[in-house]
Amino acid sequence: MNRIDPSQITFNRVAAAVQRRIRDIPDWFFWNMPFFESRLSKSRLLTTAGSQSGKRCFVIGNGPSLAGMDLSPLENEITFGLNRIYLLFEKMNFLPTYYVCVNELVLEQFSSEIRQLKMLKFINWNRRQFFDINDVSVIPVRVSLLDGFNADPFRAFFGGGTVTYVALQIAYLMGFSEVILIGLDHSFSDKGIPNKVEFRISEQDTNHFHPNYFPKGVKWQLPDLKRSELAYEIARRKFENNGRRIIDATVNGKCLVFEKKNYSTLF
Repeated sequence: MNRIDPSQITFNRVAAAVQRRIRDIPDWFFWNMPFFESRLSKSRLLTTAGSQSGKRCFVIGNGPSLAGMDLSPLENEITFGLNRIYLLFEKMNFLPTYYVCVNELVLEQFSSEIRQLKMLKFINWNRRQFFDINDVSVIPVRVSLLDGFNADPFRAFFGGGTVTYVALQIAYLMGFSEVILIGLDHSFSDKGIPNKVEFRISEQDTNHFHPNYFPKGVKWQLPDLKRSELAYEIARRKFENNGRRIIDATVNGKCLVFEKKNYSTLF
């Protein structure tokens, strides 16, 4: 209950939450039963466990601060790109090591673009039908609607209201000792009810690093920042209890959960 803002509780939001859980039942069943697809996904995820033990990585968010950053120092780093990060590839002049997308609306509307990405891709099990399960670069991961933190390749990751939280769990599973966050602006110019599916009506997207990140006419949702903050606190404690750490090097980021560092001093 700590993550619920009473002013944002509406009948429609409660009904939508119930519908999401009902629609999730078949995907939960097929993930937990020993079918070919679930066994294949779990076996691929298992191969990543501990594969980067003791190393550091960067998780590149999608905030507008990215547009003004010099990302060239990341070329020789291990990086996670999220959601529509590929819109920044030309400016970055390098490809992220890994890609993570669990946003169902992004996977539905932009799957043709995501399928072209060559790096290892962690995508939401619930939208695996948009991808070729035989593609060895695709790892469908189960995302639970509950709250928690997972480092077991045979169980579901927890959503935490943001793809960044799923990326943190994957990074933990892979064994990274230090995760550095950038582009975690944690602030949206648009206001409204979190998780409500809407069609974009603005000509330009000012919430992300690219004006066409969510272009006019596509479906999107405002994030639940309060839920994300509580999830981030769980992640921070999990890392610290295991002698690891998460650093936030976002330029002018509004998230206060993690240790702050100046981006330029990291190289």
